[in-house]
Amino acid sequence: MMKHFLPKLSLISSSLLLAACVTSSPTGRNQVLLFDGSEMATLGANSFEEIKKQETINQDPAVNAYVQCVSKQITDTLGAQPDFDEWEVVVFDSDQVNAFALPGGKIGVYTGLLAVAKTQDQLATVIGHEIAHVQANHSNERLSSSQITGIGTSAIGVAVSGSEYSEIGLAALGLGVQYGITMPYGRAQESEADIVGLHLMSEAGFDPEQSVELWKNMAIASGGSEPMEFLSTHPSNTTRINDLQSELKDLKQTNEQAPNCRA
Repeated sequence: MMKHFLPKLSLISSSLLLAACVTSSPTGRNQVLLFDGSEMATLGANSFEEIKKQETINQDPAVNAYVQCVSKQITDTLGAQPDFDEWEVVVFDSDQVNAFALPGGKIGVYTGLLAVAKTQDQLATVIGHEIAHVQANHSNERLSSSQITGIGTSAIGVAVSGSEYSEIGLAALGLGVQYGITMPYGRAQESEADIVGLHLMSEAGFDPEQSVELWKNMAIASGGSEPMEFLSTHPSNTTRINDLQSELKDLKQTNEQAPNCRA
């Protein structure tokens, strides 16, 4: 049964890939994108509104001014964006050591990050990394990948339903999709965002050397509890540090100097 179905699945997958917008990321990595920029901007904006309803928004003027200053210094270097008018930055009260950026120019920073990103240059490392995800169409890429994978797994489920392959086959397929497609894809995007983000924060006048210090702080904050790299959507802290140090050797320094955002 499977030998007759697999060619059909291959045809479905090939058709989806051909129909997608095939382009390349800022580092030259090939991508498959099923959605246009305006669609992603709408999704990002809607998601951000939901997050603002669920999370506690920080009201401290000094904290907000600091995060806004660092973010604006980076976003100003990008110029006008095709799918939205301006960037929106919101600080959330939470112990999470995290930040994110969404299509549509939405940036969220959790106050827990400020205890680990100890300088404005280290905060710029994280914000630059998150903005790089947007600039490199990573959300579109992940969503497109999920759509293609979902269609494939649903089709196979129909094909093996009721056969001796149903339980074992689908269990193995699920593992294969998770560790063979989705997770490594995430690592590729994270590594790309590290490098692109490094250039963004450097172009904005922040000290790129502080990117390494940021990830050293992250390693300490994690307390050595990060999962094995193979089973993680993110590169290990050691891998990130090594990749950044390698990129720093060839990074062209900018003459611009970022303002003191803590002033």
